Amino acid sequence: MSHDHISVAKQVLEIERLAIDNLDQYIDQQFADACEMILACKGKVILTGMGKSGHIANKIAATLASTGTPAFFVHPGEACHGDLGMIAAEDIVLALSNSGESEEILSLYPVFNRIGVRSIAMTSNPKSSMARLANYHLCIAVPREACPLGLAPTASSTATLVMGDALAVALLEARGFTADDFALSHPGGTLGKKLLLSVTDLMLSGEQIPLVTVEQTIREALFEITAKGLGMVGIVDEQQHMVGIFTDGDLRRILDQRVDIHETPIAQVMTKNPKTIEASWLAFDALKLMKSKSINGLFVLEDKRVVGAFNMHTLLQAGVY
Repeated sequence: MSHDHISVAKQVLEIERLAIDNLDQYIDQQFADACEMILACKGKVILTGMGKSGHIANKIAATLASTGTPAFFVHPGEACHGDLGMIAAEDIVLALSNSGESEEILSLYPVFNRIGVRSIAMTSNPKSSMARLANYHLCIAVPREACPLGLAPTASSTATLVMGDALAVALLEARGFTADDFALSHPGGTLGKKLLLSVTDLMLSGEQIPLVTVEQTIREALFEITAKGLGMVGIVDEQQHMVGIFTDGDLRRILDQRVDIHETPIAQVMTKNPKTIEASWLAFDALKLMKSKSINGLFVLEDKRVVGAFNMHTLLQAGVY
């Protein structure tokens, strides 16, 4: 029996689009008040939910935590057996349940009331038990589920996730959360490397820097290139100020010209006034410069003196790309 998989998939997308469109009416004063309560919270936002709602709650907790609102997920079943100790009076609970009648979550409300924890319920029924018990209710009702049986949470899960994103971004904007703030909580990610990693974190320094003086020969410069492994050498004057650079590419050019590498001073064949950067530069900005100038390595200066060096391989190895 043949099935039209494409038509079914497109129908699912249409149903879920309608579910998201339907949420617009629920971004109301309750939503704004819930945001203000979270912004004033001196503790954390505790997400909880059973089954599929629990998976969505876990994701919303992660989104909140990474965008400036301290949050974590507590499983309601585990909460009944000791994990309630993680929740304090200054915290806010954001409880998710499509029906709003999750027994595991409802059993926690007497404890919430006892310790003075405020709560927000996210359900599809404003008259549900959870909605009535919470301080604020965020409605995530959908016209229909994408599941043809109307049983598996599909459109409702999407709507819940989108409402969570709306909440997180509204809070992010209110806090004035920046890309730099985001990077601090993602130091291992690509964005963290772009915004946090400086050239001083990566560069070779001290005796590792490939350097020769203007009086030294090409042969001596080649030994320095080989020893330091960056494919280049910097040439400095008596004040240790950088006056030139010599690279593997330069070597190929002078060999074609039959230059005597044993006797010729490196100063005669070096590239003068090379492109350099300051130690304060971010590694990602250095990478952009190298790409724009089609160069493979850079020397780092501080008060006109060479304090470091690195090449494209150094950046790629550190995950900067």
